[in-house]
Amino acid sequence: MTELTLNNVLVAVILPAAFILDMAIGDPVQLPHPIRWMGKVIELAEPVFRRLAFSLSVSGGLMAAVLVIITWLTSWIVLKLSYLIHPFFGSGLSAVMLFYAISVRSLADAAASVWQALDFGNLNLAKKRLRYIVGRQVDQLDESGISRATVETVAENLVDGVTAPVFYALLGGPALALAYKMVNTLDSMVGYKNNRYIEFGRWSAKLDDAANYLPARLTVLVIAAGSLMLTHCCKNTFLAARRDGRNHTSPNAGFAEAAFAGTLGITLGGPNTYHGQQVIKPYIGKDLSTCRPQHIPMACDLMILSAIFWISGCWLIKLMFIFRGSWLWI
Repeated sequence: MTELTLNNVLVAVILPAAFILDMAIGDPVQLPHPIRWMGKVIELAEPVFRRLAFSLSVSGGLMAAVLVIITWLTSWIVLKLSYLIHPFFGSGLSAVMLFYAISVRSLADAAASVWQALDFGNLNLAKKRLRYIVGRQVDQLDESGISRATVETVAENLVDGVTAPVFYALLGGPALALAYKMVNTLDSMVGYKNNRYIEFGRWSAKLDDAANYLPARLTVLVIAAGSLMLTHCCKNTFLAARRDGRNHTSPNAGFAEAAFAGTLGITLGGPNTYHGQQVIKPYIGKDLSTCRPQHIPMACDLMILSAIFWISGCWLIKLMFIFRGSWLWI
């Protein structure tokens, strides 16, 4: 047992402070945001790396490696310097960095706005709002299709926006969490299987698959905990995750979606259109009910509950190591 020092106390409050900050203010567009900066950097870097005298696959892999390493190194140096200034400043900046890596409130609000438009019977407004949070084409979607797309995005975001970044923060602090977000952003921008990115984005997609492999599967556990709170049963959550978790074009996204489908008793997955190209995805929960607008707020509640369980569990693990005098971030 180590002595209870100011630095230990400050490190202990970083994770809950970041989550509370996210739930309080979400992602205000007027604030600068590192994830948007990452997107701009990728846009600027892509033509530079495409001009390299290598194959597109190698060039894209080099870009992914360089940008992820730069993100981690820059974040680590900034945090190191901030702690040299003062522990309060370093801990505060750590909480802010981790806050930027977590995304619960913003997606819950965005999903709720889609549900509100559907509740008013305004499909065009619902589609307009849905475009902000999904990559698929939405013009041909009906009420059920809009609801399904929204629930799927909420389920996937639980991994990308909570369990994975916090998992890496637990291992290597906010700097590693932001490095993960660069991996995630690379995949969302260049990890497509179309003519433009099938080669150049190959390693970005593979890196994202590798980074999410363990967090995606651990997420099923906290979804089951959330299911117990919402439905007083988690059997269907585990059954659906086991049966349909691999029914997805992604090796990871299907587990959270299947767990949500089992909890809510709905069918997800199926064909979607991306950038004018139809992608045939397997169905998840094929024999369950059709997704309806009322399932959107239920999915948001499940995401928030699951996030609370994950944050709490990771925080308790962090406390154990802090008070044993090991595994500090900085």
